[in-house]
Amino acid sequence: MQLREDFLHYVWRYKQFNFLDLKTTSGESVEVFQFGMYNTDSGPDFKNARIQIDETVWAGNVEIHIKASDWLKHEHSKNPAYNNVILHVVFEADTIINNNVGQPIPTIELNGRIPLKLKSTYLKLLHEKAWVPCANQIETVDHFTKTIWLDRLLIERLQQKTNIIAEALTRNNNDWETTFYQMIARSFGLKINVEPFERLAQTLPLITLSKHKNSLFQLEALLFGQSGLLNDDSKEDYPNQLKKEYKFLSHKHHLSPLPKTIWQFLRLRPPSFPTVRIAQFAALIHQSSHLFSKVLEAENIEAIEKLFEVQISGYWQTHYVFDKESKKRKKSLGKSTVQLIIINTIIPALFLYGQSKSEEKYKDKALKFLEKLPAEKNRVIDNWLSLGFKADSAYQTQGLLQLKKHYCDEKRCLNCSIGNTIMKM
Repeated sequence: MQLREDFLHYVWRYKQFNFLDLKTTSGESVEVFQFGMYNTDSGPDFKNARIQIDETVWAGNVEIHIKASDWLKHEHSKNPAYNNVILHVVFEADTIINNNVGQPIPTIELNGRIPLKLKSTYLKLLHEKAWVPCANQIETVDHFTKTIWLDRLLIERLQQKTNIIAEALTRNNNDWETTFYQMIARSFGLKINVEPFERLAQTLPLITLSKHKNSLFQLEALLFGQSGLLNDDSKEDYPNQLKKEYKFLSHKHHLSPLPKTIWQFLRLRPPSFPTVRIAQFAALIHQSSHLFSKVLEAENIEAIEKLFEVQISGYWQTHYVFDKESKKRKKSLGKSTVQLIIINTIIPALFLYGQSKSEEKYKDKALKFLEKLPAEKNRVIDNWLSLGFKADSAYQTQGLLQLKKHYCDEKRCLNCSIGNTIMKM
């Protein structure tokens, strides 16, 4: 079974190999004083190492590969970033590699120096077919290790979500209200229509909507017209009135509609149709001003949930799509939907705001809100429950979702505290 390069990174980083009589492939003695700093960016794997080869002490970088020939496969010889590699660490030295001036790069081979149990445990995790690689061993890991790791993963997940908001904030010249408007629009897409909603918000500025916020009809005309979802030849009066109003407003504000083909209806329940979500979004804009400021002022989850208690227009109470009447329903945003918006958009925005303004109270508030929100309910969380992970809040479920998606699914056991603990058993 084939090893992966991350295993050799682990072996080098944690010094999990036999140092006795360590020599290069050409017979030179090797003593490692500093293994170097692990590099997660581009370039050599470990930077600023300090190594003695025979009588000479070298300072520079270490590159690691399964086979020495991977150096050629990855075209490192063409990259100046690798000119300062002082040691090539490989599992199999299948060829001689020269540096940029034609001299052989000192190479050590780890094959035969790695404990068999360590290698066996790693390969078992790597090729395990269970729902998570350590499913059969995870119960042996202590509760403290799991808890501390999930806390770290929660912050990691928050950071990833704030990156999206930070990029939008840069595009919007640090305008928080505009950025928050775009991110809330994005969250109304609920995975399937995230990008169309974001494009809708980007092409229909908040300042334009604000000029018409007192008229729900005009807001719907702008949003539905800009979305491209207004029918050309509707059988009902209301869509035709919206179309007429959008024609006037689009000319006034220099707007061009999006193609309606970007919106997805398939495999969605009618309450989640983009038409219903746009109507709800219009109602939210209609009843709120300076939404982000109100979020910053909110002292509890209930105050934020109240901001999303929207009342959609009469037409949409009897429709899921244009020209097809249905049984009358209020179609308010469900509690679970609002909680997802809070988890995926509002809390990351609060956290980023606190980070960017160096105000810990907003970061603390974001984490406190997560602790107050109920645990998310989905198949991933159910599976973790079957493995002994009890989640009482969204704070815990967010960590579990991060663990599954970015570590277990990618078999990154060596970067996981739980996997690391199992490796050392």
